[in-house]
Amino acid sequence: MKRALVIGISGQDGAYLARLLLAKGYEVHGSSREQETGTFANLRRLGIRERVTLHSAHPADFSSVMSLLLGLPADEIYNLSGQSSVAASFR
Repeated sequence: MKRALVIGISGQDGAYLARLLLAKGYEVHGSSREQETGTFANLRRLGIRERVTLHSAHPADFSSVMSLLLGLPADEIYNLSGQSSVAASFR
């Protein structure tokens, strides 16, 4: 079974990608800035929240990303963690 890591899994595109990968038989892992506080509404809405393994890593924190990559050997890595909220990007 292939293992995929989706960085930014809590966003719309990350959630849809996770659903596609699960349908193809992948073991899906994901990271999100909001891992500790988030509701993961997109994953829940698609009915896949319980089928993915979540990890905490902030894309701007090199050590957290490196720890995740070293601790989770993935066959494929997708980075969808870009800030898409204009207001949040100014903060």
